[in-house]
Amino acid sequence: MNQLEHRERIQQASETVAAQAKEAAKEQYRLHYHFMPPANWMNDPNGLIHYKGEYHLFYQHYPYADQWGPMYWGHAKSKDLVRWQHLPVALAPSEDYDRGEQNGHGCWSGSAVEHDGKLVLFYTGHVDGRDPVEVQCMAVSEDGVTFEKHAGNPVVAGPPESGLFGFRDPKVWKHGDWWYMVVGSGKDGKGRALLYRARELTDWQYVGVAAESDGTQGDMWECPDLFPLGGKHVLIISPMNMPGTKNLVMVGEMDYESGVFTPETCEKLDEGFDFYAAQTLEDADGRRIVIGWMDMWGSKMIAARRGWYGAMTIPRQLVLTPEGSVASVPVPELETLREDGRSYENVVLESGKAFLPDLPGGSSLEVIAEFDLTGDRPERIELKWITSEDEAEETVIRYDANAHTLSVDRDRSGAGDTGVCTASVAGIDAGRLKLQLFIDQSSIELFAGDGRKVLSNRIYPGGAEARLQISADGGSAQLQSLQIWKLSGMLP
Repeated sequence: MNQLEHRERIQQASETVAAQAKEAAKEQYRLHYHFMPPANWMNDPNGLIHYKGEYHLFYQHYPYADQWGPMYWGHAKSKDLVRWQHLPVALAPSEDYDRGEQNGHGCWSGSAVEHDGKLVLFYTGHVDGRDPVEVQCMAVSEDGVTFEKHAGNPVVAGPPESGLFGFRDPKVWKHGDWWYMVVGSGKDGKGRALLYRARELTDWQYVGVAAESDGTQGDMWECPDLFPLGGKHVLIISPMNMPGTKNLVMVGEMDYESGVFTPETCEKLDEGFDFYAAQTLEDADGRRIVIGWMDMWGSKMIAARRGWYGAMTIPRQLVLTPEGSVASVPVPELETLREDGRSYENVVLESGKAFLPDLPGGSSLEVIAEFDLTGDRPERIELKWITSEDEAEETVIRYDANAHTLSVDRDRSGAGDTGVCTASVAGIDAGRLKLQLFIDQSSIELFAGDGRKVLSNRIYPGGAEARLQISADGGSAQLQSLQIWKLSGMLP
């Protein structure tokens, strides 16, 4: 165990990021109220925890370039989930189980718990070419900032059997007198969540397969997260090689005696293009908060050199609905960012005529629009985020009343990827349609039906002063209320 080298690598990485942060902050697509690295690469959220009165967010980080590389853990903390303080890098690859000669190595994703007043991180040590490639490791902090790797690492020395596709992303929690850990894996073309348990945090015993794909849900399950919610248990996964799907949420029952989770429902937690590796925490108020990586592997913007890459979604509270599904509700702390509000009531949208509300200015907004659908509903309602003078560049949110669908069309959104993502809103658009929209410099997050449907997407507009246009086609519509705010930045 080389603690000195670990500390030196952390210091060097932290200094590099700090030196490049000022230049990265000038980049045109940088978000204003979403969490991002000060500079260079970021992907999965890691180690979400409410510790000693503060929220801690760790993340997969390559501090030396704005592209993926050997993984470190970046770190920040917040008192309110929306204003973040950047902290020094928390973990660096420094040992034979997390550092190799090839690019594919590092301190990969994991989670955090509090034990005896200490902040304890669990992560996957990954080294391409090593046998085993992936092991589960632990690091401990007395002050919540400086971490030392456990001298007995790895605490799980390898996968429980041969032939597995992946063995990573440990999520740890306590139930009764036992600690539990789920690890993402797969075998024979089916994604799996493997379950371990321990009396102490260093003596993990393999229990078995807690849950497995039904054959259609991907061949490897990354970033599993299993937790209680509303009298049920919920499993969130990020399936690999599942066409059209990069996140799933299952609601069911967990039998801790047998170690088996039995799903009763399965759907997407977010139906946009840019939502992956979601992780949750339980805070002091008992809320279950989720944050996801608001980007996606394969995006053409990954290849763009901009001085930084990666952003997190806004934090959302998970709620089990009466129908047994999981809703994602923006945390109320976000309301403290609101400035310079605008409000409209009872606007009649005549077919084919557009309504252009006055905006507070800038490209960081929250919009809440409520439509009355009790009368003769139109065939379509559209909200267009227009980002060029000639209207050639726009992102379109479209409600189809006949199909009962809601879509985000980014085919003409700008420099990023194109595509239309669509979600069914059947059952939540009966008489009323509520849309809550969070727009930032290069992102749009859409919540419908009080979080029952969510679509998160990155867009990269050209930079002209943006306009919001609302219209109806195939009949008139009643815009019962419209509220718009400018949102201030995320850093204190």
